Amino acid sequence: MYSEIVLAGFGGQGVLLIGKLMAYAGMKAGHEVTWLPSYGPEMRGGTCNCTVVLSDKPIGSPISKRPHALIVLNLPSLDKFEDTVRPGGIIVVNTSLINRLPRRTDVTVVPVPANEIALELGNARAANMVALGAFIAASGLVDRANVGEVLKESFAARPKLVAINEEALRRGFEIGQAHTTAVAAG
Repeated sequence: MYSEIVLAGFGGQGVLLIGKLMAYAGMKAGHEVTWLPSYGPEMRGGTCNCTVVLSDKPIGSPISKRPHALIVLNLPSLDKFEDTVRPGGIIVVNTSLINRLPRRTDVTVVPVPANEIALELGNARAANMVALGAFIAASGLVDRANVGEVLKESFAARPKLVAINEEALRRGFEIGQAHTTAVAAG
């Protein structure tokens, strides 16, 4: 197994956090992992992305020019990274903030209204977890239970945030599962 994933959005959307959660979940499963953040000097509100590489063998480089998957939380990120995804890859799109789906027909597109679901749950900042849940279900790369464990560890100092983020992850996972089932049947 070897997979490169780019996660991208605005600073403050929690892109780096969900990248870390995925990397730590991969570590819990015994995989080799890298996590490489990239953000502008603006931080919150500026563009932000990270690359996670998961492998069952040592990883030669944390850099990815042709990722297997992409999670995008805003339109500028979709515009920037859509064409870099390998054919046969996965693109998770936050349809709450992105007014178009990828133009490509050689990738699996998983649309998810991440911000709307997070607002329904009472915390707009949980949109990143909704998108992560959808990706986990669509890709099968990391175990949702491992992500849940890492989530609890990461938010240990703020236990009130654990339940809402777990629920956001679960809701996104359900959307990703439903989409994957529909595509397989279709």
